[in-house]
Amino acid sequence: MADELELLRRANPVPVDGPHYGDGPLDHHAERHLDRLLRERPPAPRRRTRPAWGLAATAVVVALVSALLLTGRTTAPAVAAPRPLVVRADSTPVPLKRLAERAEQAASADSPALRKGTHVQSWSLAMSDADPPVTLPRETIVRWNDDDSHTEIVVATDPRHPGRPVLTDEGGEPRLVDDGHVLTRRTHPPSWSDAPPESRPPHDSAALHDYLEETERAFLSDHSQPLSTAELLDATKTLLDHWTLGTRESAALARLLADAQGLRPVGQVTDRLGRRGQAYVYDGRGSRRMLILDPANGAVLGLEATFTRDDAEFGVRAGDVMEYSAWMR
Repeated sequence: MADELELLRRANPVPVDGPHYGDGPLDHHAERHLDRLLRERPPAPRRRTRPAWGLAATAVVVALVSALLLTGRTTAPAVAAPRPLVVRADSTPVPLKRLAERAEQAASADSPALRKGTHVQSWSLAMSDADPPVTLPRETIVRWNDDDSHTEIVVATDPRHPGRPVLTDEGGEPRLVDDGHVLTRRTHPPSWSDAPPESRPPHDSAALHDYLEETERAFLSDHSQPLSTAELLDATKTLLDHWTLGTRESAALARLLADAQGLRPVGQVTDRLGRRGQAYVYDGRGSRRMLILDPANGAVLGLEATFTRDDAEFGVRAGDVMEYSAWMR
């Protein structure tokens, strides 16, 4: 194991004192070392202790995925995670009510239309007191057929580094797969559920509120209370993981979000798919949600959650990404 770790350290293209730490591309020297590592490294023994797993996984992540953020040395092994989105310092925040007005103007054209199914880039940090899995972004496409059956394809990919190997945790073991590797491909039989989120979402804001409330009802401890802002954002994610909204539905959702308490504008961000959007932040208990909307029509582009305080038990720090989703048409 010592020889193996030494090879990993030598292959590291972004050492702590290097000029490209965090974001730099691999140079030719690093590429040669990586090729030697992947082609000539002898098989590792099956016996794996927790400390060795953490060190080896961390070194592979640093060497192969240089733009990832390592959460640091804690009691748990370091976990590969994307960097949190950063608001442009020179940007002007746009009030949510103004963006909702733009969404209503766009809805007058009634195009594009609502479509069942989704196309989403996502990442999430699995939390446990055992070895945390190492997971990179994955892309999910769900398409419904005329007979109400649907297909779901999940591929391993990182939009920031197309063509690079992707580290995943399929089967509970960290391993490398090719960019675009199909993780799962499933076909589901017809479903005729008339309950949210399977049923068609309305394009009236009041009716959409009731729809989202019913979507979250199974997770609510007190059904007598209205949806909180955090619950509204959770229901929005569930909705967008089932439906690709049209302009009318996006306008209704934007109006709901504009009336939500504690969701404040912070400025412009560029999401992980290279799209510019207006960001709105909600600070909850131990976490911060960032909602990203299209500045032209108010459509939801993404949703990111980050930690707002350290948690040594799980090896996370304030500012680490908890999860994100970036939706596409």
